[in-house]
Parts: sequence; C-alpha cells; structure tokens
Amino acid sequence: MEKDLSLLEKKIKYKFKDISLLKLALTHSSFEKTLNNENLEFLGDRVLGLVIAEKLIKDYPSADEGSLDKMLSSLVNRNTCFMVANNLTLGDFILLGSTERSSLGNKKKSILSNACESILGAVYQDSDFVIVKKLILELWREHIHNIDQNLIDPKSFLQEWTLKKYKKLPEYKTLSKEGPDHEPIFEIELKFMNYKKAFSKARSIKEAEKLAAESFIQLNKIIQ
Repeated sequence: MEKDLSLLEKKIKYKFKDISLLKLALTHSSFEKTLNNENLEFLGDRVLGLVIAEKLIKDYPSADEGSLDKMLSSLVNRNTCFMVANNLTLGDFILLGSTERSSLGNKKKSILSNACESILGAVYQDSDFVIVKKLILELWREHIHNIDQNLIDPKSFLQEWTLKKYKKLPEYKTLSKEGPDHEPIFEIELKFMNYKKAFSKARSIKEAEKLAAESFIQLNKIIQ
C-alpha cells in the first residue's frame, strides 16, 4: 500500500507529511464505517469552491454573479471532479468494502468524485491554503482553460475581450427612452473603435446593454 501511495503522491506532485491523512482520504465508508473519507470530502468540497471562485473573479472581473455562479458550478460539479479523479487513476488506490469491490465501485462516478474532494481536504489539512490552491489550479487547469464561454454573459465577455486585445472598454450610449415611466423602453448604441456598431432595445438599460453586446459580437464575428 505504501508503494501505491507514493505513486499517487507523484501524480498530485505533493508529498504528505502525515501519510495517514492520505490513507483516510482513500478510505470509503464501505471499508470503514467510522474512520472514512466523508469529513475530508466535506472539507475538500469547500476548499475547491473557494479556490475556483477566487480564480473566476480574478479572470472575469466584470462578470455578473449569475455568470460566475454558472461557471463555478460547471467546474466543481461531480462530473468535473470525476474527470480529475480519472486523470489521477484514483480508482486504483481507493479502499472499498467487499460489496463495493464486487460491483466495481472504483469506477463509480460518485465514489471517485468524492475521493477527489477528499484528497483536496487531506492536502489542505496536511499543509495550508496556498499549497492546496496551487494543487487545485494545476489539476483543474485544462478545465478552467476550456470553460464554456457561453456561460459568461455577452457584456462581460465583450469587456474582457476588448480589454485583453486593446486595453480599452466598449462604449454604451442611451439613445432614447420611450413609453410610460412604469414601463419604459430604452434604446442603446454600442460602439468600439472601427468595429460595426450595434443597437438594441429593452425594458431596462442593463438588459439593453446585454442585448447590444450580443448583437455586437455576432455582427463583428467575435469568437466566443
């Protein structure tokens, strides 16, 4: 078992000071009812969420809460943890009871994704936040890089694109306000450098700007 654990340590590029924490992180409740990885899974889940949330805010400072929440959910959900676990071949290391072993529990998404979070909790307890943050950003690097841009609202995406490419912000201008005060319609113009202008109308300035950004992206064939 010790040899196997050293192989896993090489995969995650972290050497445990207290190897019993790693053993605990790999112990499923079917193997040991009381001393198992459930508490470490609970901790790892919270640490993972904090690290990814911090990363998203840094990478997408203008994204709204709804977009950030969608991106966060896509990166910390069971499917992504399962993919990370498979990359680490965690199934080769998990301690399972006889029933789970016979039903190929080491290939089950729930068991593997939970074990992945348990490993993160174990690393956090064995070291500190800085170390586990580095580990998570490395293990999740590809998933963060390939995050679906459709999860980001068009206005936030356009702002990130213009800042990155030109270090300038797009310009939104309210052209008109029509209708009664309790049900106004705003017309917005969006322009940026020599790109084609976009126009939109909506019941709020915020919504009109989002629609204008979406139209601008399509008009100018900006790849999302």
